[in-house]
Amino acid sequence: MDSKPVDIWIAACAHRLQQHWRTVDPIELEAVADEIARDPRLRALPPHEAAAQWLRPVASGHEHPGRNRFLD
Repeated sequence: MDSKPVDIWIAACAHRLQQHWRTVDPIELEAVADEIARDPRLRALPPHEAAAQWLRPVASGHEHPGRNRFLD
């Protein structure tokens, strides 16, 4: 498990998401990162790796099984 405090982990994850979606409001990206942090499998990873794993279906053009209502 990543030992960062959850708020720091979420901020780092949101930063990685912003590298992919530069035009999305940072507050929305933090909300997405918060949802990612609730997945124990992803939370166990470093934030940049968790964001990258979460982004894989998006980057490949396939619909994400945990599609986020903030980004629809």
